Amino acid sequence: MNKEEDVLNILGEQIKLGVSKTINFNIANLFTSTKVEIPIIIERSKNPGPTVLITGGIHGDEINGVEVVRQVIAKKINKPKKGTIICVPVLNVFGFLNMNRFFPDGRDLNRIFPGKKNGSLASRFAYQFVNEILPVADICLDFHTGGGSRFNAPHIRVAPGDDQLIALSKVFNAPFTLLSKNLKGSYRNTCTKMGKDILLFEGGKSMSSNKDIAREGVYGTIRVLDYLGMLDTNFKISEIRRETIVIKKSTWVRAKYSGLLHVKIPYGKKVVKDEVLATITDPYGKKRYEVKAPNEGYIINVNEAPIVYKGDAILHITTELLESKNDETRITS
Repeated sequence: MNKEEDVLNILGEQIKLGVSKTINFNIANLFTSTKVEIPIIIERSKNPGPTVLITGGIHGDEINGVEVVRQVIAKKINKPKKGTIICVPVLNVFGFLNMNRFFPDGRDLNRIFPGKKNGSLASRFAYQFVNEILPVADICLDFHTGGGSRFNAPHIRVAPGDDQLIALSKVFNAPFTLLSKNLKGSYRNTCTKMGKDILLFEGGKSMSSNKDIAREGVYGTIRVLDYLGMLDTNFKISEIRRETIVIKKSTWVRAKYSGLLHVKIPYGKKVVKDEVLATITDPYGKKRYEVKAPNEGYIINVNEAPIVYKGDAILHITTELLESKNDETRITS
């Protein structure tokens, strides 16, 4: 690596190997002219290596994702043995301040990438992030939760057919890996188009912090960094003791009646066909309807809302799994 490659150029700053730096990224102020800045926390080893970009809070109300990145920083996991780790705990700081999923302009940041230079506030932010920060990354880890009252079992999402990312998701070793297409306008789709490997982690629900979900995210990050040879020797990694279940297809079980929802099974459970998953009752103690599993599969999302309407999504169940290959898929650098 030559001297020019030893320097990380980001947001107008030049950061050499072995340097720790926090850069405040400002895109707009509040109505009161108060600055709203997003800390970009950069840790560079003295030894050259890959650059990993770790982000949370694209949706301002997804606290669990923020907590994962916070712990990575607080535990000093982000200090690499080689290469560079960039942490952005809260991408949508406007939404985070208001405990709201969206930007102040009402737009979903994760549906507006790669953004426009002269677009809406969210679009301008996405444009700046994509052009000023994302280019330096080799691998991205992005942390999310389920929206609304829907609680996601911890899982990684990757595009179908991407064997390299499926293999990397197995290194992360969340309980599940869900094969899902990249959505237009999403951060994940933009990363893919730019040739950046990205793992999107989902776990828990919005407006809630769950220590078990956060632990899955932190441990997964540790495993990936260890695989890349970046994990500091102060950290010990335990052997992987479970096989990640790769989900090829899944479907929603929807309410056939309106009423009070009583879920009977935990997220992540494997159920059999016709097993009772939940009941729906009226408020008067006269009606009770059972919600049964349409097939054998794993429950990867549970609606924790106390009341549902007819047609509402109650649980997400797998319908087809990807069979494991006998030969191990290799991850290329």
